[in-house]
Amino acid sequence: MTKLKDITGKALSGEWGTDDETGVGIPVLRTTNFTNEGIVNYENVVTRIITKKDISEKYLQSGDIIIEKSGGSDKQPVGRVIYFDGPENTYLFNNFTGLLRVRDKNEWFPRYVFYSLFANYKKGGTRPFENKTTGLHNLKTDDYVSRYEITEIPLNKQVAICAQLDQILKVINLRRKEISNLDDLIKARFVEMFGNPLDKSKANMYFVECVEFNPKKSEVKDLMCETVSFVPMECVGADGSFKIKEDGLVKDYYKGYTYFKNGDVLLAKITPCFENGKVAIAENCTNGIGFGTTEFHVSRPIPGVSNSQWIKYMLKNEHVHELATINMTGSAGQKRIQTPFFEKLKVYLPPIELQNQFADFVSQIDKSKLLSGCRLFHSWAPENRDKPKHVGVPRRRTKDLRGGRRQQ
Repeated sequence: MTKLKDITGKALSGEWGTDDETGVGIPVLRTTNFTNEGIVNYENVVTRIITKKDISEKYLQSGDIIIEKSGGSDKQPVGRVIYFDGPENTYLFNNFTGLLRVRDKNEWFPRYVFYSLFANYKKGGTRPFENKTTGLHNLKTDDYVSRYEITEIPLNKQVAICAQLDQILKVINLRRKEISNLDDLIKARFVEMFGNPLDKSKANMYFVECVEFNPKKSEVKDLMCETVSFVPMECVGADGSFKIKEDGLVKDYYKGYTYFKNGDVLLAKITPCFENGKVAIAENCTNGIGFGTTEFHVSRPIPGVSNSQWIKYMLKNEHVHELATINMTGSAGQKRIQTPFFEKLKVYLPPIELQNQFADFVSQIDKSKLLSGCRLFHSWAPENRDKPKHVGVPRRRTKDLRGGRRQQ
């Protein structure tokens, strides 16, 4: 094992300079140009006026690794890394980031060093090196660089491993693109079948008449000792995914949490989760019952009137989402879409037969997405082609609910 500091030296601090009003300054990469895949996002690169003279060594070179020193959140640790393979001697990096540059490329392949740091970040390895200040998480960069160790192997093996990982990354991105295209297809099918749900010439019912809105938890007051599922905000994805964190008893969740059942549609009502489009259908809850954060609105389909898929994609429709966004209330950082908005929201409720046709279409698309996911899984980790003993993370059975109600 070799310490990172012996491979790259200390992380060089970035430059920020002053505002560039003419657009002729030096392009500077910021943490907003970081992606969670370790790739540089070159959209919205700012230019700055840099007057400091001794910055030649800070111009980015192919193979440089940029590490995030400030940023992150309670849900996303600081310490992301990106690998730079753009034009040399063109870009700088700002003072919320640091530069790690391999000293001896005859001994260390830069991409191998990057992948080691990338994997360590993904498994939470930067968490112990965080300092928290108001609104920011800071990485104790010098401490991290001094203590982090990388497995030393021959250079040719480093190159071979990275070629394999690069190929896997290409497949992952391809599968993600396929799934994204399928999601777009569902949205397009919704518009094709139902049009704009807010079209005044077609709107025929208030939304709260189409569903059972925020059903009463008193429905399960006599089931206090029944085992049910718990779903915090982070278990509902912007991609419509729904996961269960843990199980407990109804009595553990009854006070202070939102009640729902399988088939109910959960909508995040607080910023930024609402703007991010967190809407999902509850499924696979133990005994068909779930509880979650108070920051969910729950819409339950009414038999013969509405179904879950129509509700979900109606709420995800761009026209509805845009209208709801401008009607959020509350202080900055704590804005919510409140119940009165839905009570006044008049929409087009299509015949249940059409809704069911749409639900069948979504079901077929979901099967295609599942196949893409399976292909992705089997393309991963070529050195581990044996059938895995476990897929996914087992759900914990616990009654310990400490950890907050407003997980975003």
